[in-house]
Amino acid sequence: MEIIDSRPLHRRALELATGMVDRVGPADATRPTPCPPWDLSALLGHMIGQNHGFAAALEISTGISTGISTGISTEADVSVSAFAPRPPGPDLVSEWKASTDRLTAAFDGADLARPVLLPEISEQFRFPAAMVIGFHLLDTVVHGWDVATALGLDYRPDDELVASTLRIAEQVPDGPVREQPGASFAPALPAPDGTDPWPRALALLGRPPR
Repeated sequence: MEIIDSRPLHRRALELATGMVDRVGPADATRPTPCPPWDLSALLGHMIGQNHGFAAALEISTGISTGISTGISTEADVSVSAFAPRPPGPDLVSEWKASTDRLTAAFDGADLARPVLLPEISEQFRFPAAMVIGFHLLDTVVHGWDVATALGLDYRPDDELVASTLRIAEQVPDGPVREQPGASFAPALPAPDGTDPWPRALALLGRPPR
């Protein structure tokens, strides 16, 4: 299987999401989002928790020491608790930056072929690190759109990011599993008319394009 290094794209996705997070103010915390029942504060807590969780998974698989207390032994697989939401406090920008800095360092140090456990997806099957980075790229791009939508802002990734997001979205299983509590994505929606790949990617992930 060909290994695709999506780390440069992932860094661009993080920069785009960071631009949205930087626009969030204290009065925005209770805004509704496209991810019910989460309000904006809950969505951001989820995103920060996922950043730390994915970082922990890669750190453990590569033996990276960050000096950050995770409560997880580096001799064992990552626990699902590493991905738990981290509701933002009064300094959202610093908390977000700490999570993205840790994540970027973990991804940069990863062996792309190394198997990584993501217990939120499977407690038995391991995914190549390259695929794990792709999973998080998808989450970052789509949740960036969620934040922008909650704020009433325009958000469209560049064409390369859109193409990569669509490619990964097309591989995400649909069906009854997406109707279960805690599902990563809502059921896919009918593809919109036209050839624009961005609305199609959003629809595949249960987001009605604006």
